[in-house]
Amino acid sequence: MSSMDDKLRDLIAEQAAEWFVANREGLAPQEIQAFVTWLKTSPVHVEEYLAHSVIARDMGSACEQSDESLDELLARARMQPDLMAPAPRARLTAGMARTRAPGWRPGAFITVACVMVGVGWFGLERLRAIRPAAVPEAGAEVRMATRHGEQLSRRLTDNSVVHLNTDTDLTIRYGDKERVVTLLVGEADFEVAHDAGRNFRVVAGAAQVIDRGTHFDVLLGPNRTVVTVVEGKVIVGRSSVSDGGEAIPVSVNQQVTVDGRWPPAQPIAVDAQHVTAWLHRQIVFDHTPLEKVAAEFNRYALKPIEIVTPGLRKLEISGTFNTDDPSAFIAFLRSLDSVRVEETATQFRVSANPT
Repeated sequence: MSSMDDKLRDLIAEQAAEWFVANREGLAPQEIQAFVTWLKTSPVHVEEYLAHSVIARDMGSACEQSDESLDELLARARMQPDLMAPAPRARLTAGMARTRAPGWRPGAFITVACVMVGVGWFGLERLRAIRPAAVPEAGAEVRMATRHGEQLSRRLTDNSVVHLNTDTDLTIRYGDKERVVTLLVGEADFEVAHDAGRNFRVVAGAAQVIDRGTHFDVLLGPNRTVVTVVEGKVIVGRSSVSDGGEAIPVSVNQQVTVDGRWPPAQPIAVDAQHVTAWLHRQIVFDHTPLEKVAAEFNRYALKPIEIVTPGLRKLEISGTFNTDDPSAFIAFLRSLDSVRVEETATQFRVSANPT
């Protein structure tokens, strides 16, 4: 295994430990889907999480043999503090050795399925507690916003779900014929509840997205709007009808960028799960220039990253990083022979390491 793989594995292990502790303390409603998404991202995520939870070893047999309800099983587990306590590093290493396999074996899949059933059951029960707000009067607007580094998820009155990324501001207006979201700044992810009689329309900068029931992400930048489709298909057009121009379809795992020109460049193929990794507090890079990586981290970090040496701006970075833990990314940069990182009171300064 390469040093890069080791670093990524260590990072996933840290994330698994955080999720394990969070589950013990109780997940907030908006965190349930984030946890499920994190588990589904990779078998490695599941392996690391199982290694942190000794009771997971019994999930396979419990699913098949126990007559107890999930509540009873968990209540019994809580009566044994040693099972719920975080394991020391040596114990975790042994646990990972037992759970890891060369491939995604059927036995492992069954165990994971049981875990996912449990997670899904808890998620369902918690989501039932999220009551839609009272339907506003026709034409009334609802406003949602997040601060720097903050994220927010809300279930709308039509049962759609909107997720706001950091530094995002939007308004929602309900009407008899359509539901209109105006994205003023930032990024939002939309899981649209199907309604054959009402379009779901998102206006963002020079673009508008028209949908009736699917899943897509919209990022509004200074001079462009980026639309990524996670599920289904949407129609992307110009935000002003008077501007004219034929709307274009964008399908699952496609992305289109709209700036001042129309028509825009054709949709490109992307991994939508990577684009929306921010939903579970992650950022995924694949041979991405350091300049873009730093800009992405600066959307979340309290202390920004500044690239002092111009030649480093094109340095390609690959990996999955946690937006809640910029120190891990800084440690990764410091591990590179060609990079030097200096921390000041207000920023991280990245420069070429003198030879």
